[in-house]
Amino acid sequence: MKQTKNTLRKKISRRKFFSEITAAGTMAGLYGFGRKYNIPLKNKKEEIPQKGSLKTIRIKSVDSNFERDPLIRPFGFKGGYMTEIWQTAALLETDSGYKEIGLCTQSVLWSDAEVFASHTESAGNAIMYLMVEYALQKSKVTTFKNPIELMENLLPDTYEYGKKITQNKNLRKTFALNALLSLDNAAWLVYAKENEFKSFDEMIPESYRDGLSYKHKKIASIPLMSYAVPISEIKEAVDDGYFVMKIKIGQPGTQEEMLEKDKNRIEEIHKAIGDKEIPHTKDGKIPYYFDANGRYEKKETLLRLLDHAEKIGALDQIVIIEEPFPEEYEVDVSGIGVRIAADESAHTDEDAEKRIQMGYSAIAVKAIAKTLSMTLKIIKVAHKHGIPCFCADLTVNPILVDWNKNVAARLAPFPELGLGLLETNGHQNYANWDKMRSYHPCNGASWTITKNGVFNLNDDFYQKSGGIFMQSDHYLNLFIKKK
Repeated sequence: MKQTKNTLRKKISRRKFFSEITAAGTMAGLYGFGRKYNIPLKNKKEEIPQKGSLKTIRIKSVDSNFERDPLIRPFGFKGGYMTEIWQTAALLETDSGYKEIGLCTQSVLWSDAEVFASHTESAGNAIMYLMVEYALQKSKVTTFKNPIELMENLLPDTYEYGKKITQNKNLRKTFALNALLSLDNAAWLVYAKENEFKSFDEMIPESYRDGLSYKHKKIASIPLMSYAVPISEIKEAVDDGYFVMKIKIGQPGTQEEMLEKDKNRIEEIHKAIGDKEIPHTKDGKIPYYFDANGRYEKKETLLRLLDHAEKIGALDQIVIIEEPFPEEYEVDVSGIGVRIAADESAHTDEDAEKRIQMGYSAIAVKAIAKTLSMTLKIIKVAHKHGIPCFCADLTVNPILVDWNKNVAARLAPFPELGLGLLETNGHQNYANWDKMRSYHPCNGASWTITKNGVFNLNDDFYQKSGGIFMQSDHYLNLFIKKK
């Protein structure tokens, strides 16, 4: 195993670049190496003034509803499989009379695999929905100046309530954050209305803007290749122009069974697409992005996987390994030799800080899973340390894709690729994706469509903030029909 680590540390120039960046460990170091490798680290962006005096917001009434959307096939990760996804909607009405609807895609398996395994699929979703209702009722007795303040007030009690109804004292905090998403989104929308903010840029508090200072014209659109996706579909995705592959590893079974399955899966994928030439990377090869969802219980097991990747010639194409270890397995990852990203384990900004100190050198941010409020706090910590962020998906609905896209469009370019990254896999997994797209108020806009593996973001996207401030008739009808 020692030989593997030594080999990894002295890989070709891309690895040298990576090790120098991680060794720098500071924003100043990142900027210096960015100049050395000719990577743009800042682009021109107009200054958006922030109002000095914000209104105090009080919630007068609340409501909620949900829909169940079937999947094309069982969706496998974390050793389990989902067959449907619940979309929840939360309505907030302020004392001023503003009404806004926030959306959430619930993912019980992602947010806490133990809760998923301990209940039927519908029961797990119902538990999370009960937490939505609990938080909504609590919001009626809480005034706030901005949604970050509101979430700081609601998260502790909602989390404790979740522990009680799941009967799980070790409930992952991400489960509560996922439950709070629709309320958080609605809170940002009423906050914008109350303070007359017209755009995503205006809406973001000034102290959180440094980490969102870009305006990309293109961001990579990343599909997800879960356990059940056949190799033929992966090849088809590459032929369609997708060039960053997110591949689920950590398959079901014992650690040895998992490792053998993952080795075989990576080898099959590499044989199918490893030699495909693309114009987006310096070496012209497909970059691999592996996501283990915490399934590797020991560092040594991951190093054995990387041994195999080196043996088959795939090692140098690995750009990210996301969340390889369970969060309770606290091990330094700085010597592994590939970029290790935190996702679920970075529940909060404090957790992100801790992971960075453990050698994690990227953060997968999820404004569509952990709330925009918490995501802004995580980005602020990452920016302080010069740690790149990218936007991962939760198999969200099309409107939430554009909430996430607003963040991805403003994050610094990802070092190895030089552009923003946005995972979106709903089109691969929902049985009724085309129908769901019709719920988007800007359905059909060019910036909602992936072309040659990228989203092209024009002035219309930025002027409309991806349509997040526009009402969706479909989700509005979830509440009108109840009256």
